[in-house]
Amino acid sequence: MVTLDLIKEAAETLKGTARYTPLISAPKLGDNVAIKAENLQLTGSFKLRGAFNKISSLTEEEKAKGVIACSAGNHAQGVALSATRNGIKSVICMPAGAPMQKVEATKGYGGEVVLVPGVYDDAAAKAEELVKTEGYTFAHPFDDDYVIAGQGTIGLEILEQNPDVEAVFVPIGGGGLISGVACAIKSIKPECKVYGVQAAGAPSMYDSINEGKIIGLDSVATIADGIAVKKPGETTFAMCQKYVDKIVTVTEDEIATAILTLMETQKTVAEGAGATSVAAVMFDKVPEAKGKNTVCVVSGGNIDVTTLSRVITKGLVKTGRITEIETKVVDKPGQLANLLKIVAETGANIISIEHHREDAKSEVNSTVVSLALETRDTAHSEELCKTLQDNGYELY
Repeated sequence: MVTLDLIKEAAETLKGTARYTPLISAPKLGDNVAIKAENLQLTGSFKLRGAFNKISSLTEEEKAKGVIACSAGNHAQGVALSATRNGIKSVICMPAGAPMQKVEATKGYGGEVVLVPGVYDDAAAKAEELVKTEGYTFAHPFDDDYVIAGQGTIGLEILEQNPDVEAVFVPIGGGGLISGVACAIKSIKPECKVYGVQAAGAPSMYDSINEGKIIGLDSVATIADGIAVKKPGETTFAMCQKYVDKIVTVTEDEIATAILTLMETQKTVAEGAGATSVAAVMFDKVPEAKGKNTVCVVSGGNIDVTTLSRVITKGLVKTGRITEIETKVVDKPGQLANLLKIVAETGANIISIEHHREDAKSEVNSTVVSLALETRDTAHSEELCKTLQDNGYELY
């Protein structure tokens, strides 16, 4: 089992390799809130900690065989870099849908990438197959004592940086990160609460803890690809039962909003998985933690640029910064101009406009108008809609 001593040993092993990441005050996210910026870690994710600690623990015989790992991207990069620095061959099985940035980065760190159709669990099955056929040494991404201990060094750093911390929010996929962090924090400061956060589209640990047994999901779907895990590990499940106070879930819109908020208020780029902890705080998922001295672990920043563009749009819609409306106007000159005049008077700015003369929703003498508008916030969006309705426009 993972112990505080094993985590402290990992901290010594990681000196000179893993960065001691900053704890940054984030008052715009909530009172007494700070972020543990693991998105600034080498490879862009906390995963380097566990990967390097695991590979450092291997025997010479195991190193000679080469290592293999399965990952959605962040563990892949950590293993590839760690193996390369130790002069070891690394083979990484990744889901075919993994962000291209993570695939290319893994190759750049010296890893040989095998793309596998499906999600993380499918990549894991392929890795197990190659262990049997090629004899590689397997480096599990989360259900391994040395990996968990490496991740637990984040907990040590949080307590060193903020001895008064009362609540720590941690993203959960397979559970390696929160198992290590919770073990470290509860061993040193048991009164500090540790809360886990999962994407609502991949709630494997959430369901497992609630059911009191390990639950495997049939499928997962979330923009937080780093935590899209169908089934938690046996060790991590047991450690979550022992050390974690509560697990909550956040929606896709909430994750997108957290990513956007981190960019705007903290000038910090977080991937979906990394932003879940912030989303939980922003949307008050744990009311009893409100106002407490809180740390959110932002676990990674390796978000694909094309994904980021879509996430920003979703976040703008969620926060009322983009308002999409559809209405009907009489099909005669001047009617569209009247509609746009009212929109302009509210202070909204037009992003796009579509005028559908022949539409299933329109009568013979009317036409459907679809508008995408820039608005200041939710209140402004609601004011715009009310003004249009007060002027006789029916909104769809």
